[in-house]
This record gives sequence, structure tokens and C-alpha cells, in this order.
Amino acid sequence: MTREPPYTLDILRLAASLPIETSVPAATHVAEARSATCGSTIRSELRTDNGRIAAIAQKVTACAYGQASAALVQGWAPGRLKAEVIVMRAAVKAWLDGRGEVPEGFAVLRPVQGRAGRHGAVLLPFDALLKAFEEPAPGGQK
Repeated sequence: MTREPPYTLDILRLAASLPIETSVPAATHVAEARSATCGSTIRSELRTDNGRIAAIAQKVTACAYGQASAALVQGWAPGRLKAEVIVMRAAVKAWLDGRGEVPEGFAVLRPVQGRAGRHGAVLLPFDALLKAFEEPAPGGQK
């Protein structure tokens, strides 16, 4: 049985594609989430407009899987409502647990599916995003 390498070139490229900018001017929501399984952290800053994500920035301290997932979320999130984030997180979790199909855009992360210890890092960008929806930025409004 051949086992896929832990990090493919596509995962490493995606992880390296995260924007350097880690803040949003006039952010309305800010929060940090930490994975209990691996210790990764992500700080998410959002600016919302009518409940939709208008801008997002993330400061990511995570393995390549967490960084790649954050890069995917960074591109996917603009224009999304909190409910859409909840649904996508559930779809990613179900796929990681072997209970569903890989969500659109997340196929690059296939090698992580068999590495349960890294699932928390893949879900972390969603957790930080959802937490940010609940926490207004200093001086910002919900």
C-alpha cells in the first residue's frame, strides 16, 4: 500500500499563497481561534456589510494543512453569510470524517483526510471566522 506524502507540492504552493497582509482596515469583527489537537492559531479580522463578509484577513500560525485551508477560506469567504460558513464547515468536517464528498475547492487537501491529528488545523480557519462573527473589533460594531 502506497501512502501519499503528507504535503504535496500543491498544498505547499497553496499554503505559501496566503496574503502577507494580516489586518483589515476598519475591521468590524476580530477573533482568534486555537486548535486543541495541534496548537495552531488563526486570528481573523472581518469587515461585514449587511451580514456578509466584505473583507477578510488572517494571521496564521499553523502547519501547511492549516495554512492551505486558510488560503482556501480566504478566497471563498468574501460575500458569504455566517450561515454559509457554518454549512461549509460542516461539509468539510463530514468529508474529513469520511461521511461525505470533498467540498468544492477543497480536493487539494485530500492527503489530510487520513491524518486525524491535522483535521483541527483544516477546520481552524472556519472556527476563527465563526468566532469573529461573534466578536466585534475594538471600536467596531456587530
